[in-house]
Amino acid sequence: MVLCSVCGARILADFCAMQNAGRPLSPHLSVYRFKYTFITSFANRLSGAALTVALIPLVYWLVAAGSGPQAYQRAVKVLANPPLKVLIGLFALALVYHLVAGIRHLVWDTGRGLERAQSKRSAAVVIAASLVIFCLLVMWWMLRGGA
Repeated sequence: MVLCSVCGARILADFCAMQNAGRPLSPHLSVYRFKYTFITSFANRLSGAALTVALIPLVYWLVAAGSGPQAYQRAVKVLANPPLKVLIGLFALALVYHLVAGIRHLVWDTGRGLERAQSKRSAAVVIAASLVIFCLLVMWWMLRGGA
């Protein structure tokens, strides 16, 4: 163990030399190719995180609904704000994607669809099915007067 001449920390000298040589760390973003597996996995994690954030307006709406008609009307007015409508729509897209991707994972748990070609095809199906279901939800919402 030695002291690093750059940061003063106690680290191995060869690790410090590698850091100062200007070589990229592995795997570096400049050499990494974003494949469908990375994109769908990241989107599934991101949609799960978005659903966690989506609990805030959902809980607000549920508490208002349980607090009486005046609180409910106030919550409906707040949640009808156009930027919040867009945000709620994005939360709906996250819910649909996360649901469809979860079904894909359940199929994988049975041992099916794990080959490269099948996995690539199922990634396309997940994205397409999510968009179709989301568009159907938006159309249903618009037809019932939600705009």
